[in-house]
Amino acid sequence: MSVCCHMAGFRNKQSDQQKASFLKDAFLSAPLHTFFRMAKRQHIPMVAVGVSGGPDSAMLLVYAAHIARQYQVIVQGVHVHHGLQAIADQWVLHTQALAKMLDVDCSIEYVKVDAASGLGTEAAARNARYQAYEDFAARTGIRHFLLAHHLYDQTETVLLRLLRGAGVQGMAAMGPYTQRGNLHFYRPWLEVSRQNILGAAEQFALETGWQAVHDPTNLDPKYTRAAVREMLVPALDERWRGWRKNLARHSRLMAENALLLRDLAQHDYAVLDAGSDNRSFSLRKWRELPEHRQANLMRYWLDLQNIAMPTEARLSEWIKQLRQLHQMGSDRNLRLKHGDAEIRVVKGRVVMVPGILKD
Repeated sequence: MSVCCHMAGFRNKQSDQQKASFLKDAFLSAPLHTFFRMAKRQHIPMVAVGVSGGPDSAMLLVYAAHIARQYQVIVQGVHVHHGLQAIADQWVLHTQALAKMLDVDCSIEYVKVDAASGLGTEAAARNARYQAYEDFAARTGIRHFLLAHHLYDQTETVLLRLLRGAGVQGMAAMGPYTQRGNLHFYRPWLEVSRQNILGAAEQFALETGWQAVHDPTNLDPKYTRAAVREMLVPALDERWRGWRKNLARHSRLMAENALLLRDLAQHDYAVLDAGSDNRSFSLRKWRELPEHRQANLMRYWLDLQNIAMPTEARLSEWIKQLRQLHQMGSDRNLRLKHGDAEIRVVKGRVVMVPGILKD
């Protein structure tokens, strides 16, 4: 069957049910039906799908484009061009071809990854990607995004954070829904095995001729996530066959505990005389909190501003220095840098100053 012939039938629901076997995986379709029912109920007219051209995000776009029509929701693809590899321009064309086949628009967002940020290439690229989503939302008004993270991504994230010594919030890993400022991100396949996605991708290639791209960095052990995937995961698969489900369950339990800590932080934050923009609070009132709740409050405050969490060692050093200051914070010019931002103490208030220029 030709690509054009098949995709013409793609728009006909009865034809889809008869011919498109790549759409018949209930594990992939059920979470998206749940999502689009919610979108229709909440009058969300348009949803963006982050699509790299790889099998995971490509199949998410395929399933979303098909299912969204049943709920009168418009789907649009968003492809972020990081410029990190020479082949990136070809990925753009490949993703655009998929979007055309599916009869959906696809926006290409070009970003520049700050390799000198000190965050590492993976984290810097992730930050650039979310900034691209913010720019896209500001331009189009689309603020709801579907992302293709699946069970394997989740368990790898838990492993990475465990190895890095993450706390309760970090071990909760990725949530099925998160909000960053005014943007809403949904991960409907977070409990779906990647084998289901790859099976659908293979069938899609057989029936349409379009094949997903494969990012070579996913197998390059110089990147931390790839090292976990290639060096650690095979050993776990061989020795503990159920480890992925166990780690996913652990992540859900940590998420529940993280909610309890957030409730406590909200209670403490309410008495700190915080600024209306959430960028400052009273140093004196913060110091009146029990010490074990001061760190929890600091994490909550950073999260309110969508600022990445510091390491435990860095956060402990910040807290130590804030505890040592006089009430008005006037005995030293305290500046705690974190990425492009800086924490200062001004007239007795802890203040976050964003966008600090590097010295």
